[in-house]
Amino acid sequence: MPTDIFERIAHSRTADEVVHRIEILVLEGILRVGDKLPGERELAKQFDVSRPILREALKVLEGRGLLTTQHGGGTFVADVIGQVFTRPVMELIARHQKATLDYLEYRREVEGITVEFAARRATAADKALLTRLVNAMKDAHQKDDFEEEAAIDVEFHSAIGECAHNIILLHTLRSCYRLLAEGVFYNRAMVYNLPGARDKLLDQHLAIYDAVMAGDPEAGRKAAQAHMDFVSRAMLDAERSDNWERVSQLRFQQRAPDMTGAAKPAKHNQSEAAQ
Repeated sequence: MPTDIFERIAHSRTADEVVHRIEILVLEGILRVGDKLPGERELAKQFDVSRPILREALKVLEGRGLLTTQHGGGTFVADVIGQVFTRPVMELIARHQKATLDYLEYRREVEGITVEFAARRATAADKALLTRLVNAMKDAHQKDDFEEEAAIDVEFHSAIGECAHNIILLHTLRSCYRLLAEGVFYNRAMVYNLPGARDKLLDQHLAIYDAVMAGDPEAGRKAAQAHMDFVSRAMLDAERSDNWERVSQLRFQQRAPDMTGAAKPAKHNQSEAAQ
């Protein structure tokens, strides 16, 4: 992790100030889930505070659930994503299709706003990160690696959320992407495996990227909403196709024992044969 994100505290070198600095890093998405903080000695040096002050601050942050300490392993950013939905609500969402349709409707509008903001606000560093992700996405697409491509898909949308520079959007979207990655809403492999879907998804991500790079909010919003419209249609098509395949397999299994390669003549009883 770059060490210059923990800037020297120039005034009020107190535990409260250290707590505030680290909270901002988590809130802005600079420190992410699982990131390891520098060791106590190094971190105190970078903040230019005493080690007792640093220990007090870390204890407060751990008590608030933002940091977690592994004995002998260091201090890490806790899993603060996904807590928008409680476990019972997540289980309800997974069991009812209407929640999936509402999720897609919600994302269509929120993604549109997010890309619109990103096109207006993305900095040079934001654009450099997006370019790196898009290149990785193209490489995964070229290798026909679904797992890698799907993971980069989520990372790309998360990065767009960061480019929007809106804290609430950032964390609500991350929560939604977490549920998506865990397969709570639908199986993404079904969508990716539809004929031509992977190429279309890549083109749509590139359209979003181009709009942000060009600073075109209107094009960005339209590209994001077109992307979500496609995902919604593709998900329904995938479910229908999967159901057709399931029914066909059941028909085949039911009839297979009686099939000898040729159709059997219909059986007639004696009275029918005499007529």
